[in-house]
Amino acid sequence: MNTSSFNESDRIPPPEPIWSWIAPGKKLQRIVARTLIEFSMIRPGDRMLIGLSGGKDSLSLLHCLRHVQRRAPISFELAAITVDPLVGGFDPAPLVPYLEKLGIPYFVEREDIVGLANTHMRGDSYCAFCARMKRGLLYKAARREGYNVLALGQHLDDLAESFLMSAFHGGKLNTMKAHYLNDAGDVRIIRPLVRVRERMLADFATQNQLPVIRDNCPACFAKPTQREHFKQLLASEERHNPQLFRSLAVTLTPLMRDGLKGALPDEAIGDDTLSADPTP
Repeated sequence: MNTSSFNESDRIPPPEPIWSWIAPGKKLQRIVARTLIEFSMIRPGDRMLIGLSGGKDSLSLLHCLRHVQRRAPISFELAAITVDPLVGGFDPAPLVPYLEKLGIPYFVEREDIVGLANTHMRGDSYCAFCARMKRGLLYKAARREGYNVLALGQHLDDLAESFLMSAFHGGKLNTMKAHYLNDAGDVRIIRPLVRVRERMLADFATQNQLPVIRDNCPACFAKPTQREHFKQLLASEERHNPQLFRSLAVTLTPLMRDGLKGALPDEAIGDDTLSADPTP
């Protein structure tokens, strides 16, 4: 079995940053800031590791959190990590100079996830197996490098799709949580984009020419996904009901908040420490 490997060469030290940060648009700033406040996602002294797939969502999240870091009256650290599943269609190499230029510490974890799935997967989907494997690698790296917060880039469309998948195939009303503590109790997981539409992130990435690389999900390379089916289903329904995602956001809020109480510190960021108003 090919186990996760980490070499000194996989830890890319940040040089002095060349100022290339991109400020999100006012609407995106406002939504992210309000989400951080609503779900109490940041506390002073946090060391935050951003799960960076190289897609539009995680790259947009990187710039959003850096913008918050510059403006918030509390201090927290940022770094990024990519899980390389060792599939032929995925190459994270372009991210290395980009993160170097931004002055962000960057880590790469490598694992043959498809190979492990073919050997060990029993009665599960590629998506579910891959997600568990990636999450385990991210937790392992966070512990090893001393980061206590893992920031992930799932957006409102992702949560809506997960909700339908859970209802249709799992018989449960579930979706991804906005902020929770992992089972081991040593890493908090936050999703600052849970109120953001996917198309807003796509526009931000395109307008600012972010270095988006091909999806690194092995399931996407191996077979079509259920998620794509529900994405198309939601798109079709939204054409008939333009307020669909506004309604879904209300429906999903209690499910997003599940697990929040156990993750909340007394000094979590709140309305008195971070303004939800965008910069001019």
